[in-house]
Amino acid sequence: MRRNIYLMKSSIHGQGVFARRQIARGEYIGTFRGTPTRLDGEYTLWVLQDDDTLQGIRGRNALRFLNHASKANAEFYGADLHATRRISMGA
Repeated sequence: MRRNIYLMKSSIHGQGVFARRQIARGEYIGTFRGTPTRLDGEYTLWVLQDDDTLQGIRGRNALRFLNHASKANAEFYGADLHATRRISMGA
């Protein structure tokens, strides 16, 4: 994952995740990793399981610093993050 992204100060909110290199549409970026949780909170990603229940993951890796943008460039499929469009280096 570190070959794809890096962390730095974000103008949106605190730390942010940025592309280390150009990332192609549909390309795998990384997996949101952490500990299972039933509590909502900062850095929690909710993932729909095969049995249609939600499982919370309290983020422990760099992807916990993803920021929201008005035009999203990536989307989670389960806990895996993929580019929904080409992402320029530094974006």
